[in-house]
Amino acid sequence: MNHSNTQRVEAGSSAHWQSVCSQQDLVNDSGVVVWLDGAQVALFYLPGIEGKNLYAIDNHDPQSGANVIGRGLVGSIKGDLVVASPIYKQHFRLEDGTCLEYPQQRLRVWPVRLNEGRVEVGVA
Repeated sequence: MNHSNTQRVEAGSSAHWQSVCSQQDLVNDSGVVVWLDGAQVALFYLPGIEGKNLYAIDNHDPQSGANVIGRGLVGSIKGDLVVASPIYKQHFRLEDGTCLEYPQQRLRVWPVRLNEGRVEVGVA
């Protein structure tokens, strides 16, 4: 079965899709962490969400300096899907990585999709 869940890659960019794990490696409504080009990337799979349900965000918490975002709790604040850092509990928007409490902090996000049972992340 081919499931597509894609964030746009800018037209004309040299981004390509890199397979990082199987869809079976994902945990519903939770995060798993993969290694991608020297970075830890937290993947959040939210199958009950209408529309986009897969997100790829930096695993590194800038407040604590620890790689823990993949262990954070997922929720919704004012209509935004967020992950709460498990250490200081600040909230990052899954869509764009913005911290709700400290807008100057932002986590990197990657385009991500499911493709024939594989999770693929867009890399430049």
